[in-house]
Amino acid sequence: MVSQKDQAEQELESTIMAVFVFRENSSLLQQPQGIGIIIDGVEVLNELPSVAAGVVMLFGLCYALNMEYPQGLRFTFEALQKILMELGSNKMSSKIRKLSGELKTAQ
Repeated sequence: MVSQKDQAEQELESTIMAVFVFRENSSLLQQPQGIGIIIDGVEVLNELPSVAAGVVMLFGLCYALNMEYPQGLRFTFEALQKILMELGSNKMSSKIRKLSGELKTAQ
């Protein structure tokens, strides 16, 4: 019988890039057992203090290793970088510029 943790680890092995969170059960109120980063199916960082720290570290790794954002997540990463983190916001793609304008008018 395959445990949920084993199943999750198998899925992470085929993951291109992710911040992962392991919990003892599915309750979001419970503290996570582990937070880490996967790149090309390899756990490159673990025991991170929070998901926010994981996202920041993932951006740092992408920059330090001169990696491109995964194609399927390109706009997600660009939105996080340019709208939320306000890094390079003068060079937005048209989709992200539109989203940024919609968010500003919604405030």
